[in-house]
Amino acid sequence: MTFTLEHHHVPTNGIRLHVVQCGPVSGPLVLLLHGFPEFWYGWRHQLQALAAAGYRVWAPDQRGYNLSDKPARVADYRIGQLGADMLGLLDAAGQEKVVVIGHDWGAAVTWWLAAHHPERLHRVAILNVPHPAVLGRALRRTPRQLVKSWYIFFFQLPWLPEQLFRRRGFRFGRGALRGTSWPGTFTTADLRMYTEAWAQPGAVTGMINWYRAAFRNARQTGRPGRITIPVRLLWGKQDAFLEPGLAQLSLEMCEQGELTYFDRATHWLHQEEPAAVNKLLLEFLQRP
Repeated sequence: MTFTLEHHHVPTNGIRLHVVQCGPVSGPLVLLLHGFPEFWYGWRHQLQALAAAGYRVWAPDQRGYNLSDKPARVADYRIGQLGADMLGLLDAAGQEKVVVIGHDWGAAVTWWLAAHHPERLHRVAILNVPHPAVLGRALRRTPRQLVKSWYIFFFQLPWLPEQLFRRRGFRFGRGALRGTSWPGTFTTADLRMYTEAWAQPGAVTGMINWYRAAFRNARQTGRPGRITIPVRLLWGKQDAFLEPGLAQLSLEMCEQGELTYFDRATHWLHQEEPAAVNKLLLEFLQRP
């Protein structure tokens, strides 16, 4: 059975987010949070699988992305605001507690929610992003990770990153996806969807402002401590952006954590090995 992808605009935290919803309305809610430079479509391989298992799935375009609102100030993209957006979605859905699954920047928001609002979460799954405190230490002390994170510093410049990202039909964004993933992971049709999302007015600046806000408020980003709720870490070892050892260090920050490495997968593991990722996610979600 194929479930209809419903497109909604949901008010939350003073803005409106475009949210793709799927699955039985009465099912337990799962929130899927994408990262950079993606949008809801990054979960295309998970939406139907979770819905078929009986879950109601919400996959928002986070603020600054695709069809969601794009506040103008860098300060509007601080992690606390990003987390508050998601709490507002839970309220809009009428849900006291949900499951959140995050990848990349979406995983950073998931870590924040797990640290600051565990009472709103049953459990969380994290794909290829370390605990914020672990990442902060790695950027200060690990030269290999510092080199891999060069783009974070480039994105602090005014206007130039936007110019680079847009030029030649978004070649930078297309290259960031295809150049760091398995061949065939992002098809021509997929990239057409991405370029349409990036072409939305204000989207490129909105996406990059996540990095600017994090850099300017680095101490705030690194504050979360130990995570008390169940955490499932999935990590592609061939990640071009993050060292695999950060996953094990992040696991040590979790009181109820599990880690599975994918030896061949990259940063985009949920799109490269969707069947294996979906199986592990469903096993995790269906535990008592």
